[in-house]
Amino acid sequence: MRRSVPVAAVAAITSAGLLLAGCSGGKGSSEGSGTANAATKGVVNASDAKGGTVTYAISDAPESFDPGNTYYAFIYNFSRLYARPLTTFKPGPGSKGNELAPDLAESMGKPSDGGKTWTYKLRKGVKYDDGSTVTSQDVKYAVERSNFARDTLSLGPNYFQQFLKDNDGGYKGPYKDKSKAGLKSIETPDDQTIVFHLKKPFAEFDYLVSAPQTAPVPQAKDKGADYTKSVLSTGSYKFESYQEGKKLTLVRNPQWSAKTDPLRKQLPDKIVVNLKVAQSTIDKDLQSGNTLVDLAGRGVDGQTQAQLLTDPKEKGNTDNALGQRLVYTALNTKVKPFDNIECRKAVEYAIDKKAVQTSLGGPIRGELASTVLPTDIDGYQKYDLYPQKYDGDKLDLTEAKKHWAKCGAGKATTTILARNDRQDEVDAATSVIDSLKKIGVTAKIQSYPTSKYFSDYAGVPKFNKKNNVGLIMMQWGSDFPTGYGYLQQILNGKAISQSGNANLSELDDPEINKLLDTAIANTDKAAREKAYAEIDKKTMEQAALVPLTYFKVLMYRSPKATNLVSTSAFSGQYDYLNIGVKK
Repeated sequence: MRRSVPVAAVAAITSAGLLLAGCSGGKGSSEGSGTANAATKGVVNASDAKGGTVTYAISDAPESFDPGNTYYAFIYNFSRLYARPLTTFKPGPGSKGNELAPDLAESMGKPSDGGKTWTYKLRKGVKYDDGSTVTSQDVKYAVERSNFARDTLSLGPNYFQQFLKDNDGGYKGPYKDKSKAGLKSIETPDDQTIVFHLKKPFAEFDYLVSAPQTAPVPQAKDKGADYTKSVLSTGSYKFESYQEGKKLTLVRNPQWSAKTDPLRKQLPDKIVVNLKVAQSTIDKDLQSGNTLVDLAGRGVDGQTQAQLLTDPKEKGNTDNALGQRLVYTALNTKVKPFDNIECRKAVEYAIDKKAVQTSLGGPIRGELASTVLPTDIDGYQKYDLYPQKYDGDKLDLTEAKKHWAKCGAGKATTTILARNDRQDEVDAATSVIDSLKKIGVTAKIQSYPTSKYFSDYAGVPKFNKKNNVGLIMMQWGSDFPTGYGYLQQILNGKAISQSGNANLSELDDPEINKLLDTAIANTDKAAREKAYAEIDKKTMEQAALVPLTYFKVLMYRSPKATNLVSTSAFSGQYDYLNIGVKK
């Protein structure tokens, strides 16, 4: 999955209301452990107890810990421990975690010029872990480096590059900017004020600045691609050590102050992330308490799932949440034979979605999908352009074969990509391969690690063309909780980049592009949602991707962890901001 954050009501929220209610231990605020789905409804083991070590583990290594050079939901979530964006999401169970709140900014943005100008004031007194003061110039620089130095930092989204007013001037980012003046479209009239000037109105801009790309970076301390090894902290924790591919250790940031941060608590003494740990080992360590959180938040593996669901006691320590994500197969519209729409329509009918669902773990891991938008994102409308018919367990291939004959590709060969540290994704790709054999398509699987999947392989158009990659396994969640935040990066032709690209279909449809651009400028929320539904249908008419399942995650909840909240804001993951150790 790439970036994921769901639905919210944007409101000006006073700092007094930003504390995680459950973590205060107030009456009725805490759910007990041993109850299935408890963390989707309340805060499990709510506690303000300090001390101890919170240990995370992940089956691979993140693409980067640099908040300006990442696009995975779990790093968006985790990086908030050491990097404060202008806005973020309040910790809370389920949809309560979708509420946007000011973070580094003292309030939500002030729009003007019809929504083309947005102004933010930074909280006073925020410092880096080295004692220096955070300024608005540092936020400006963070946006410039993350969005315009794409040859060095290519992994995050490029929204600012698309929408800031003076990008047409050919600004190449701070590493190549000889004048050192930076973007004219981002003004910093004083150390506490930052003003963004856009080409067109952007009604959801408060969501956009929740990305960690707005977490400040002082230019003098930036190390480019190596900044990931020792990020300067503005959060409650700071880097103590980083062994690439092995371990990251965070400790309390002595410069952090609760007076300037109503969202965070500083509970554990230390936070350790163990990298490249087998998923089966992570599952066992969660049950034993040696690990408190699976960093990726992808849920347990198939074998562990079977064990948990047959043990009533262990099942009580699980959370099965919708994640506002879609599991799908992207069809590369620029690679033969899938540059032919009839070939793509044949694949829509041919892939046995029930078989794929079984390979992913069954209905508990997601319902069968027929739309681009997941069911839990505003704008979703139920429909199915390519209905599948079954005779018992056997898929009827009549329509698939009819469209394949129309496309005239005969017996075709192609390549399908998947992530090799995600066995469920490899299994799903294998199921897709088996389905396509029945209409004359021979596909071979090439699998790569999560840490390089988008930077070197799936997200690189030149690689896909050279290697005849017609199919790419993908799991996608919203960048921010609206139809636009979900659709823009995977469908807009302007979002296609040469590395770190999320538009894996390489779809560049003028009508879809225009609908996206028009929708985001509309201040009428209902009108925007209607447009998102229309974009969904037009994408399926183009057969640019095959929706497989509306993803659900089954997570094991460590009984030794406190303040566990399964939040929609980060794809059903636990909110990482205030997890502590049970005493």
